[in-house]
Amino acid sequence: MIGAEGSERPDTATERWISTFLEAQAAEAGAARNTLLAYGRDLLDFAAFVTHRGETFAKAPRETIESYLISCEAQGLAKATRARRLSAIRQLYRFAYDEGWRTDDPAIRICGPGKDRRLPKTLTLTEVEALLAAARNSGRTADDRTRNTCLMEVLYATGMRVSELVGLPVSAARGDPRMLLIRGKGGKERMVPLSSPARAALGEWLSVRDAAEDKARAARKSPPSRFLFPGTGAEGHLTRQAFHGLLKELSVAAGISSVRVTPHVLRHAFATHLLEGGADLRAIQTLLGHADLSTTEIYTHVLDARLKALVLEHHPLAHPAR
Repeated sequence: MIGAEGSERPDTATERWISTFLEAQAAEAGAARNTLLAYGRDLLDFAAFVTHRGETFAKAPRETIESYLISCEAQGLAKATRARRLSAIRQLYRFAYDEGWRTDDPAIRICGPGKDRRLPKTLTLTEVEALLAAARNSGRTADDRTRNTCLMEVLYATGMRVSELVGLPVSAARGDPRMLLIRGKGGKERMVPLSSPARAALGEWLSVRDAAEDKARAARKSPPSRFLFPGTGAEGHLTRQAFHGLLKELSVAAGISSVRVTPHVLRHAFATHLLEGGADLRAIQTLLGHADLSTTEIYTHVLDARLKALVLEHHPLAHPAR
């Protein structure tokens, strides 16, 4: 295991702390798989640092945690990364204290580095329309184009996370639904409405998908898939990486720099365009599945910046007298 100060393998007790903590997070807090993987990586890196110093989780003092954070900063890690790692350490020691593994919590009074509050990158409505047009015309076969159109229409219509999109069960799309039930982070469910174009694209893709499934079943090639977007990998559905690659291809076809287009940027575009259209911030929070309104409030800064630019450009008193 490569830690902050070299190659060290944590002892068995330290690894048991991490595995038990992660099991509890999955069972009690309903943490998502990606969250658990992030916790695991961060805690193993911290464990390697602690082991290198000849210490253990059970005995490490507050100074060790602070030294680890200083080491992370010296490595040039971003504030957000350091804040995330401290969060994982705090939760581990809070859990250890509650379980009686330690009589104190060495991380409780440590202040984090904070996060750089950057404005989310987004796309204009014209750019999104160009991506949707590219989806309708890009693909090796007609079936590919139908699937690509459905992916893009549904993603932009709902603002889903890419993991939620590719993992949608086909049962959620049956019966020409006007709303989709989405299982988000931590297993939390929410309902999101579908636009008319998204419903039409969904219906067309279902017909193509079901026909392909029937053909494969008749040839006994594979059992029926339970996912809306089947895949051949271990997960059984289209992977996030495959969709990310598809999005890059579509951005090139749409004449947009591929660096600017990611699944999360489309999620930002969904929220920003709703806000610009007058949607309530609480409603956007619900649609995005944000647990805290403060997470959603960052989109108001995007709108504030655009309104400021609008005033500076068009208000008669914003320009110096000629």
